[in-house]
Amino acid sequence: MNNGIDQIADLIRSSKSGVILSGAGISTPSGIPDFRSIGSGLWSKYNPMEVASLSAFRYNPEKVFNWLRPLAKKLTDAKPNAAHYAVAHLEQMGLINTVITQNIDGLHHQAGSLHVLEVHGSLQTMTCICCYQQQDADDYVEPYIEHGEIPRCPECDSILKPDIVFYEEQLPVQTWNQARQAAESCDLMLVTGSSLEVVPVAGLPMRAVENQAHLIIVNQTQTYIDGRADAILRGDLAEILPKIVAEVTDE
Repeated sequence: MNNGIDQIADLIRSSKSGVILSGAGISTPSGIPDFRSIGSGLWSKYNPMEVASLSAFRYNPEKVFNWLRPLAKKLTDAKPNAAHYAVAHLEQMGLINTVITQNIDGLHHQAGSLHVLEVHGSLQTMTCICCYQQQDADDYVEPYIEHGEIPRCPECDSILKPDIVFYEEQLPVQTWNQARQAAESCDLMLVTGSSLEVVPVAGLPMRAVENQAHLIIVNQTQTYIDGRADAILRGDLAEILPKIVAEVTDE
């Protein structure tokens, strides 16, 4: 592993416009379940079209909120782990310009990362399905998690939809455009904790590689683009990423 860490550290040190793409695997050490791991992923237990699609929310929002409630509690209770802090450290050193994340947990922000593009949305805000007023989620989290109260708009009393991207729903346009631009203009992309199975985000590493960027993958599982990577490490991200940062800073 040390040889791989040395190589990755050299690539990061030499980059001028690095980007990190993170997925669920970076947050599993914080106690947040992922979605696609065989046997343990949420989609091995639930049909996402029944509990996490736009159609499901339109026709039976109560069912969606009931499914989301225990996950929301885990997200609320979770704290950043060493991998999140390692990512923030790379940004603070100026070696990473942008963090693109598929996660909705907000842990990159909590760890100190500043330029975070949450391409699948966030649980930090909610939007009314009728009048489209956006509300900060803080006032609604405790009644929802503790008592199952469905959040309602203070303006028109309609249901508030969490600002996370459901199946059948488009990504937030401005955020996605920024993520695509970052991928196409970076000289290095580090993929960490993502199986790269969800489109269109899965295509971002290919955009980077096609524009001559170096590609590093630090992940538990294989991805479709492993063959194009300059370096690959498998294992516990909360262990590997801090080692990479330590090597980067020990010139």
